[in-house]
Formats: sequence, structure tokens, C-alpha cells
Amino acid sequence: MQRFTRLFNEMDSTTRTTEKVAALESYFQESPPEDAAWALYFLIGRKIKRAVTTRLLREWVSAETALPLWLVEESYEAVGDLAETLALLLPDNPGGTHLPLGRLIRERVLPLKVIDVPAQQALVVQTWRELDTRQRLVWHKIITGEFRIGVARTLVVRGLANFAGVTAAEMAHRVMGHWEPTAEDFTGLLTNQPHAASPGRPYPFFLAHPLESPVAELGDISQWQAEWKWDGIRAQLIRRQGEVLVWSRGEELITDRFPEIAEIGRVLPDGVVLDGEILAWRDDRPLPFAVLQKRIGRKSVGPKLLVDAPVAFMAYDLLELDGADIRGQLLGERRLQLEKLASSVHRDFRLHLSPVVPASGWPAVEQLHAEARSRHVEGLMLKRRDAPYGVGRPKGIWWKWKSQPYAVDAVLIYAQRGHGRRASLYTDYTFGVWHEGQLAPIAKAYSGLTDDEIRQVDQFIRGHTLDRFGPVRVVEPQLVFELHFEGIQISNRHKIGLAVRFPRIARWRHDKQPAEADHLDTLRALAASHAP
Repeated sequence: MQRFTRLFNEMDSTTRTTEKVAALESYFQESPPEDAAWALYFLIGRKIKRAVTTRLLREWVSAETALPLWLVEESYEAVGDLAETLALLLPDNPGGTHLPLGRLIRERVLPLKVIDVPAQQALVVQTWRELDTRQRLVWHKIITGEFRIGVARTLVVRGLANFAGVTAAEMAHRVMGHWEPTAEDFTGLLTNQPHAASPGRPYPFFLAHPLESPVAELGDISQWQAEWKWDGIRAQLIRRQGEVLVWSRGEELITDRFPEIAEIGRVLPDGVVLDGEILAWRDDRPLPFAVLQKRIGRKSVGPKLLVDAPVAFMAYDLLELDGADIRGQLLGERRLQLEKLASSVHRDFRLHLSPVVPASGWPAVEQLHAEARSRHVEGLMLKRRDAPYGVGRPKGIWWKWKSQPYAVDAVLIYAQRGHGRRASLYTDYTFGVWHEGQLAPIAKAYSGLTDDEIRQVDQFIRGHTLDRFGPVRVVEPQLVFELHFEGIQISNRHKIGLAVRFPRIARWRHDKQPAEADHLDTLRALAASHAP
């Protein structure tokens, strides 16, 4: 636990990539395999399901420290991070524990799932008394299922790859899919043994960079393949050794949630892996993402949902054929084989081939890009024809060129404090537009302002608060902001009848008065015009 806590602090204290990778490599080299397995598990974003509620943790800290619960709550409000707050409130134990990470998980974390509340409290308090403050911070993040660290997955993979003596691309593939945080599986990851007989391992997803410069700067258009950018769930459809699996980009096995996609897999030849998008689909056209959301989070689906939210698989790349990894082939070669494969599968199985968008030059591509919303897609993808299927997000090979976002002028009406380093500032904002003479809330947003603008808005909020509801402040409606968002849908689940997707602050409109903000009817008309 001491070694893992030290790694946690090293990752949090530097922004240098080389230092992070070196620290990771050193950790894997020095740690026992079981400890390294659990560390890797957490570092790449996997979690243990929360077994103890945060409410109980706050109450137990109150009891352990003899601090009133209201003071614990106020401390959390000031610090902004619950794990850190609780760690700081507890009496320090400078020595800490030398208990190995793996043993801590086996003896102090996993048992929390199967014991009653009094036994949970006894085990948690016992552990608190053995850990120092920094170790408690890490412990809290593990048991609450909120473990996050300032290091990208790609850097973790690089550190492990350096230790194992293989390429980062090879290690990225090894850590995909099913493996358990055990000494045996970790040792197997170093030698590629755990998956040797496993048919279900997906490939690392290749990702695109946003296109921010003029498209014509990409050069000769003949070197690029243009496709529509579909608004769905990125997935790999795997057919190996008679088994069919569907993996999401987040490394979640979602086969049971999309039985229609699994049905496609059962008619594919054995030894095939497709990369593509799961889309809500009806009448040979995509449906809004809001329809697909009805299926997200469901472990299984009933007959009604299958009818209300039908799906299809839009394939745009072929990663494996006849059991052979073909990612090293050029895009043009993979595309020809994908087209041949798709033509052999009947359309009734809801397998679609993402069409290549024909264009004679960049002006034609720009025109098609302008038509994206009317075609119910997000924009265009631009992919180099002479490139293999890579790992991660290398620049210059795949570009995503999204349509211009929707925009609305809205008024700041509510605010809450942020978290982490922004815990002392009001940075979580709720915005409203006009409806029947009142400002109706339409979206929450917290990104898009500079640090200086955040401080200015925070000062305004503190001096212009009209009321309070718990942590929420009601603010005088004076500040106008331009919000951007990716989609807007009519929604019965929201009080105003609308739902906006990915709202963020574009700019502070110092030039506008609150009365000049937009009206709800304008947004409703916008949603109706883009309904399927």
C-alpha cells in the first residue's frame, strides 16, 4: 500500500509524460505480481463496485473524530473531494501500514460486499487506524468506486510495455478484454498467456482527432476516404471459434443488451472482427441518439424496447479476417475486404456498410459537411487511405469533422461550488431561457470559461445571491452566456420538455442584456425541425 500510494502521489505531482512513464515502469518492476495486478486494474479505469455508501462513511468519520456531522459536511463543502475530506479529518497515523495492496484488497475491500453494516464499520475503522493520511485518501477512492488518477491509459500501457519488453501497441491489445487482477493473470499479461486460448479479446480502438484547421490543408483529396460520422455507440463485433461478442469502446461487454447485433455476428464467417457503430435505426435511417439511450445501461431488453428502440450495426472497418489480424494492412485494402464481406451478409440482419462519401474535391466535401445535420449524422470522418489501423489517437491519420454545434444565449440562474481544485469557487452553473415571462432552466454547464472569467463569475455570484437551497445559490439573472450543444431533442423526462446534449459555455456575452436571451419556443422549434 505504501508503494501504490507513492505512485499515486507521483502521478499527481507531475505533468511530464516521461516522468509518469518512468514511475509506472519502476512500480511494475518493484511490485509483487498481485499488487501490480490490482494497480493496473485501477490505473486503466476499472473499479470495484461501491460496497459502502458515502453517507455511512461520513457518519463513521463523525463518530471516530467526535466531530458533529454538520461540520463533516461543511468540511466536504469546502474541500470538494470526499475522499480527501475524510482522510484529512481523521487523526494522522504517521507510520502508515506496510500491508501489501493485494492483501488490503482481499482482506479489507472485497469483504465489505458480504458483511452487514456494523461489521463494515468495524472493518473500515480498523483500516483507518492503520493507514496514514495519504494512504486513507487512496483507500477511500477505492472503496467508493471513485478511483481516478492523473495519468492517461496510454501512459499506463507504455509503462507496463517497457517493463515487459514489448511494444505499447502489443500491450494495449493484451490488457483489453477479460483478465482478473491476480498474480497469475498479471504474469500472463507480461507473456501474453492468459488470452492465448481466449476467443473474446477485442482490439484497442483507433481514435480520431478533431479537425480544427481548413479541410483543404489536408492536401490531395485522393489520399483521403470520407465517411459520415455516425452518432451511436462505438463497438467491435467479434465472431471467433463459434462465439459472438460485442464490446463497447469502454471495454464493456454489451452482447446481451443488443441481441440484434449478436444475431449479425452469428451469420458472419468465423474469425472476423468488425469495428463500427451501434445505431438506433428504423426505415433505413438513423434515429436520434436519445432513442439509443433507452438501451444504454440495460443489462437485458424486453420485447417492447426491441420495438421502440431498434438498432443496427454500421460497420466501417475490418480488423480480423479468417482469424488473422489485418490491422497492419492499409485502409484501402481493408475496405475492399470489408465490402466483399458485407455483400455476403443479408441486409435483414441489420448489418450496414458505412458508405464512402464521394467527392470530386474539397469544396464538394465542404458542401456535404454542411448537409450533415439534415442527414441525421454528426459530420464527416476523414481517414488516410494509405494508413494501417493504429492504436490510440495518433495525429494526422483519422480526423473527425463535426458539424457546427447548436448555439443559444442563456442567462445564469443557479450556481454550485465545484470539486477538487475548484472546490472553493462557484463553477457549476445552471442556465435558463425565457418562457412566459420567466427564466426556465435548460442546461447545466461548467466548462468553457478561462480561470480569470471563473473568478469574475464567482465574485458576482457571491455578491448577487438571491436565495439558497442547500449547496445551490439562486443568482440575480444578469449574466448572459452563449452555450453550445451537440443535439436537442423533445423529451418527456425533462420539465421543460427538451433535452440538450453535451452543453458547454462558448463565451460570456458582455454585449447582451438578459432580456435579449433566447426563448424556449425557439429551442422547441429547433428540436421539432430535427426530429426524425
